[in-house]
Amino acid sequence: MEKAMAEASKLPEKEQDALAALLLEELSSEKKWKKQFAGSQDELAKLAREASGEFKAGKTKSLDESLDLSHD
Repeated sequence: MEKAMAEASKLPEKEQDALAALLLEELSSEKKWKKQFAGSQDELAKLAREASGEFKAGKTKSLDESLDLSHD
């Protein structure tokens, strides 16, 4: 990080500002994603149980069948 900051400090001020804006946007996006993912754990677990039940009941088919990837 220190090396990156040292290199960035050599850029013209306008480019430093653009780089800073990109970095702040990325950090904000990462925080939002983590928050959304953390809040969806119960729903994801429910969907996984449903999918597992459907698989055990023979109600699923392979991805190859679903996408018809046979090359006959």
